[in-house]
Amino acid sequence: MTAPDITRTLLPTPFHRLDRLSEYLGVDVYCKRDDLTGFGFGGNKTRKLDYLLSEAQRRGATDLVATGAVQSNFCRMAAAYASASGLDCHLVLGGKEPSTYTGNLLLDALFGAELHFVESERWDDWERKAAEIENELLNRGRRPYRMPIGGSTPTGALGYVAAFEELLNDARIANVEISEIIHASSSGGTQAGLVVGQVQRGWNGKVTGISVAWPAGVMHGVVKKLARETAVVAGIQIDEPPVLVDDRWIGDGYAVPTVAGGEARSLFARLEGIILDDVYTAKAAAAMIGRCQAGDLERKGVVVFLHTGGSPGVFAGRSE
Repeated sequence: MTAPDITRTLLPTPFHRLDRLSEYLGVDVYCKRDDLTGFGFGGNKTRKLDYLLSEAQRRGATDLVATGAVQSNFCRMAAAYASASGLDCHLVLGGKEPSTYTGNLLLDALFGAELHFVESERWDDWERKAAEIENELLNRGRRPYRMPIGGSTPTGALGYVAAFEELLNDARIANVEISEIIHASSSGGTQAGLVVGQVQRGWNGKVTGISVAWPAGVMHGVVKKLARETAVVAGIQIDEPPVLVDDRWIGDGYAVPTVAGGEARSLFARLEGIILDDVYTAKAAAAMIGRCQAGDLERKGVVVFLHTGGSPGVFAGRSE
């Protein structure tokens, strides 16, 4: 697997023990800080966009088209990459346009993206609008590069195949043995990449995706399909991807805060000074904390919480 032509992500991201949280939970917890990837407020999407933008530029793209919710981290990062690459950017945002721009939406505008709002909660409605914009651009003689929600394509997922190797190297340097990696999973790209990396290295631990949007049966199928497609692109043979999904922490739905997530946010902030967002990382952290308290996590080795970012969403207010 070759490295991307564009590398705006600052690597390696920090990897460190959460001392006070580990003491509180009675489990050895480390954090992989992909909230600190260093470009456009950071987050896991930069690893994907390094590969996606490299592909876009090889294709001679003039415009990026990205899709997500009004407070989408991926859309914010796509807008940042477009501005730094001299490309026009069109963001299709699912939800009503607010009277005041905050959080990620404020940054979308600051990066110069053209915003298109779709007043629907259905992801397929958002993608339909994105396809319409792509066709309009093509008819104008432009060369658009359209990316699905979360940038979750085999190309984008390559970022987390590489990230898995980085994480194993982190563990070697820290002289620890990882038993499980826990992270938020929604569009599937991060988890698919990690699973491909796991198979490539013959690693026997667990990669557990905490679903924040879909039932486990749906999420399992999405990740398995994407992992197989990513493996082909990466030149890796996979017969049965080891996909693990926990959907018990979604609450009332995608982007709807939960009580357990709010408690996890407070715990991370007050014990470690680390900020989580309601949509993704707070729910994933709630799952890790809940499983620790229930005695469901192995006591040997260490548990790694993969912090996928989302900090600008904190400044959007809980009502968003």
